Amino acid sequence: MGKKSKRYKALAEKVPAGPQELPQAVAILKEFGGTKFDQSVEIHMRLGIDAKQADQLVRGSIVLPHGIGKSQRVVVFAKGDAAKAAEEAGADHVGQEEMAKKIQDGWTDFDVCIATPDMMGVVGPLGRVLGPRGLMPSPRAGTVTPDVASTIKEYKAGKVEFRNDNGGNVHAVVGRLSFDPQQLEENISAFIDLITSMKPNAIKGTYIKGICIAATMSPGVHIAA
Repeated sequence: MGKKSKRYKALAEKVPAGPQELPQAVAILKEFGGTKFDQSVEIHMRLGIDAKQADQLVRGSIVLPHGIGKSQRVVVFAKGDAAKAAEEAGADHVGQEEMAKKIQDGWTDFDVCIATPDMMGVVGPLGRVLGPRGLMPSPRAGTVTPDVASTIKEYKAGKVEFRNDNGGNVHAVVGRLSFDPQQLEENISAFIDLITSMKPNAIKGTYIKGICIAATMSPGVHIAA
């Protein structure tokens, strides 16, 4: 981990010890502005799951009540009527083999990749490039779909994908520091409620072990689970 700046250390001293109620945690985080850009707000949840067990994986997506304050760049693999629908729905790039080659050559300047089922033969070989970046289309995430228009609109409105990492943690962007406190609270609550509802049946002990929110350039503030 890199050396912490004086600013970061000064902010860290303002964080109270122990978990805070959500409104108080958001109020503390809102005080950590002062940068030249509008920082993203992220949530990090430590789960009591075994990430090596397929029946304990936590993965999905959510359209947050107030979006994430950012227009996501969406690329779509489609042809014919589906390609036309994708363009009309606001996709940033729509293509087939030529776009696949561009990605294979290293282009990943986008946030979401969507594909119609009939294009997976073209998209499949891109797994080595898209997979490690969390961009590979999949039916489970809803990014392999014949209804590309609806899916594009959801992501443009602030749909967020998530999946647990190897340590059993889930991370997601839940807004910007410029959001009103109530907007941040509602986005964070919606995300926590969804993760809570997704508790795998195989979990016998504590499911949610810790929750923390942080901005791009701020220390984390722990929330009472």
